[in-house]
Amino acid sequence: MKASKYNFFIFVNLIILLNSFNSYYLAQTKQNSIIKLFCLQSVKEEMMNANMIYSEEIANETCDCYYEEFMQTASHQDAKTKCKLETKENLNQNIKI
Repeated sequence: MKASKYNFFIFVNLIILLNSFNSYYLAQTKQNSIIKLFCLQSVKEEMMNANMIYSEEIANETCDCYYEEFMQTASHQDAKTKCKLETKENLNQNIKI
């Protein structure tokens, strides 16, 4: 009888632990999705204002860069500036080829 109570206690603790990990990663995924959504819209607007043809691939690469930089530096402006420069350099290299 004591062994089954002990196993049940272990099982309940394991469920609680797994649920807390799941909640953390779900929150991170939602945060990433919201940030990426705003970023994609911003990149699209900037490309249209610059009379460029919108490229989903370029926008995704830029926003992935932005998200990674923002998570490291916690500075919107620094991340935005760095990733815009990287995107411009990549575009210039592709045009020259």
